Amino acid sequence: MKLHLTQAAGSQLITGYGDGWVEVNHQRHEHSLIVLPGSLLPAWPVESFDHLQAAHFQELLALKPELILLGTGNRHRFLHPSIVRDLIAAGISVECMTTEAACRTYNILMAESRQVAAALIV
Repeated sequence: MKLHLTQAAGSQLITGYGDGWVEVNHQRHEHSLIVLPGSLLPAWPVESFDHLQAAHFQELLALKPELILLGTGNRHRFLHPSIVRDLIAAGISVECMTTEAACRTYNILMAESRQVAAALIV
């Protein structure tokens, strides 16, 4: 699915997604990645939701977004609280949703100038 937003100058915009891929600023990515308004981390080493660990979120902890949208793949799943304990302690909210929903939500919040990060399992 292609997504359209009227303006995203200088920002990382999710421009499309599908089964096994996400497109950021019209560049296709076929591996899990992290997208923030001002940066893209294309090599997030997460193969699947079942392999997520607290260590996978340490880089995001250092970047200090106000909210992390975790795209859990094709199914909506929830993290064990121990995985996000450090994020919650730092005041960073984590919302779990399908990867498609995370892509759409990220674009809306990014357009509102929110400090949001999308951690997307592809």
